[in-house]
Amino acid sequence: MQATAYTYDPESRSGQVLLDDGTPVPFDAVAFDAGGLRLLRPGQRVRIEAEGEGTALRITLVTLQTF
Repeated sequence: MQATAYTYDPESRSGQVLLDDGTPVPFDAVAFDAGGLRLLRPGQRVRIEAEGEGTALRITLVTLQTF
């Protein structure tokens, strides 16, 4: 699944992404660390993996989108 980085706090290594429909979804440090990233800038296109649906959607991985 693809999304756009919306917010990122380097101290907590957590933030939010925007899904393509504009829905903000938070991610935690565990999901950020799983992707091996060191930094994330708002507006970057990212690839995410998630579990659940709707309001129970939980991001398990955030990494950069590559083509």
